[in-house]
Amino acid sequence: MAQIGYTLMSEQTPARQLVQDAAGAERAGFDYLTISDHYFPWLEDMGHSPYAWSVLGGVAQATDAIPMMTYVTCPIMRYHPAVVAQKAATVGALSQDRFTLGLGAGENLNEHIIGQGWPPVNIRHEMFGEAIEIIQALLRGDYVNYRGDHYTVDSAKLYDLPDRPVPIGVAASGAQSVDLAAEYGDALIATQPDAELVRGFHAAGGAGKPVYGQLAISYDTDIAAAEERAHRLWRWFPAGWKVMAELPSPVNFAAYSAFVRPEDVTGQVPCGADVDAVVQAVKKFTDAGFTHVALVQVGAEHQREFLGWAEKDLLPALRAL
Repeated sequence: MAQIGYTLMSEQTPARQLVQDAAGAERAGFDYLTISDHYFPWLEDMGHSPYAWSVLGGVAQATDAIPMMTYVTCPIMRYHPAVVAQKAATVGALSQDRFTLGLGAGENLNEHIIGQGWPPVNIRHEMFGEAIEIIQALLRGDYVNYRGDHYTVDSAKLYDLPDRPVPIGVAASGAQSVDLAAEYGDALIATQPDAELVRGFHAAGGAGKPVYGQLAISYDTDIAAAEERAHRLWRWFPAGWKVMAELPSPVNFAAYSAFVRPEDVTGQVPCGADVDAVVQAVKKFTDAGFTHVALVQVGAEHQREFLGWAEKDLLPALRAL
């Protein structure tokens, strides 16, 4: 049976509500939490983007037992990998070993802010591999001196570590990143139910490791309202990762998404209150080999209603998978 998670979508929700929603998701019976780690929202209409790591501290105190993970943190530019390791260790300790560090090679949207440009994808993957090596060494409690092509670490050591080493999930969208995930990761993270990606991960050494996916839905008893909201707030998503990783700001995503039709969104985002539609969408992930699927409810103002529906109707149906 797949584990069903709940996504704290920072790009659409203010910080205090994220903490409240996390506690609500635990009460509703979700198996784990994920949180996005952004500097910008995808679209101005989404309207938020608090610092995920401060929110995680609040979530660690507002919840009791539910696991949590970043989905995902980029450790190559905006954050130095040594700082990411310290943050992950602290959240792991605060949450009493409930934290998994999800890592990815990032998007221009969030990383360009430091003014160092946006490297081509092959360079980003080189940087990503070095960053993971640094993070893993620090999370082991080692003194770390590192001289790579992209990063230098001078005699760093973490003094507050959780009892259990923080697991690392690695996001992948193609062959190169799948190899990185299999080499360095304790889990694979992906956004599409791509069976070929999972097979590649298993073949490269990831057999037996968890595979995390994510599904956006737009719950509402008024299906027209659900579809309108999905298009308004989620029209950036159909671009796919090759576009999503490159555009630099919400206004660029708005310009691209002006050509995205409502049906382009609703074809990927179940809308309304049809339990079976969500079950079938999740089944695409489980059939592809995913062990974990986190749900994203589109629209911050509808989280409480979604959580009530999930507890009563949706989660029992998903357990049958």
